[in-house]
Amino acid sequence: MALPVRQQVTYWGLAAVAFLAILWVLGPILLPFLVGGAIAYILDPLADRLERLGLPRWAATAAITLVAVMGLVLLVAFVIPTLIQQASALVRAAPDYFEALRDWLTLRFPDLVEEGGIVRTGLADLGETLRARGGELAQQLVAGVFGVVNALLFIVVVPVVAFYLLLDWDDMIARLDEMLPRDHVQTIRALAREVDDTLASFVRGQGTVCLILGTFYSVALMAVGLQFGLVVGAVAGLITFIPYVGALVGGGLAIGLALFQFWGEWTSIGIVAAIFVAGQFLEGNVLTPKLVGDSVGLHPVWLLFALSVFGSIYGFVGMLVAVPVAAVLGVLTRFMIRNYKESLLYLGQDVPPDPQADLPPSAPRAETRDAAE
Repeated sequence: MALPVRQQVTYWGLAAVAFLAILWVLGPILLPFLVGGAIAYILDPLADRLERLGLPRWAATAAITLVAVMGLVLLVAFVIPTLIQQASALVRAAPDYFEALRDWLTLRFPDLVEEGGIVRTGLADLGETLRARGGELAQQLVAGVFGVVNALLFIVVVPVVAFYLLLDWDDMIARLDEMLPRDHVQTIRALAREVDDTLASFVRGQGTVCLILGTFYSVALMAVGLQFGLVVGAVAGLITFIPYVGALVGGGLAIGLALFQFWGEWTSIGIVAAIFVAGQFLEGNVLTPKLVGDSVGLHPVWLLFALSVFGSIYGFVGMLVAVPVAAVLGVLTRFMIRNYKESLLYLGQDVPPDPQADLPPSAPRAETRDAAE
């Protein structure tokens, strides 16, 4: 016999409060374990596929871990230092770009940027603010990232956690399944499959799309010779999960930089614009249909809201758990809406009318006709 609904709500509510409290208290400590778990979740389908090809689980896990560590080493050795260097240089150069923009607007549209006007004053203030705080902001950003991550511990712990979680992933899922309440096991399994489909579509599919487009934009912009092309491509790829925003922000930033760098070389500026047009075509017609599918289940606005809330409360750790929490809440919301539409609260208490109730007494009823036949 199932527990009363009130007690079930109480127990699940206490579990949610305990989860949030643990996240609040142990957030920085949990960071390497959360990242390792996310990596194991992303790579589990690959390990399953290698198992189906004949490799034992430990060999599949070892092969995946070796390739991943080699890729991480190459990333840290070649890409990340250049990315940090270009980001710092872009922050330092931003005031000069704003001054150049102000001078160009003054030359072309003197009435718009008249002395003492709002536009001229705003650009001047923004340029001075960036000049005064830009270097400090870049240093704080780099220091903050390494302070949160605690680089040495992170680099050592994450691969180990990811390896063991990937090795025992199927066993852990089986043990969790054994602990599910027996009265609701089928419902919870169905909801868990829906959550997994949502996360698989977004984290694995959309994450792969972001990685491919970020790499494409960065390599193409650097090949054209655009300054800060690596940073622009990384930014565009990172926010590609928001439809059109990645292309608009990255494209606007890239074209703006190209106008200052290649002014008069319209072919180079056109190539920069064409890169983002090609990226949008690639995303909309090849990558998203193949890797993500038609339905992700996470609306971009809902995802941004979850990232903002959890990021502001729990910091970087909150941003990591925001996506799975948003997926769970979205699935539960759709589940409750389906149940609501099947409930008396939605349908009402009126019994559907009998279509034969208004027949005259002499007319044969359906049951009578069926019996006669």
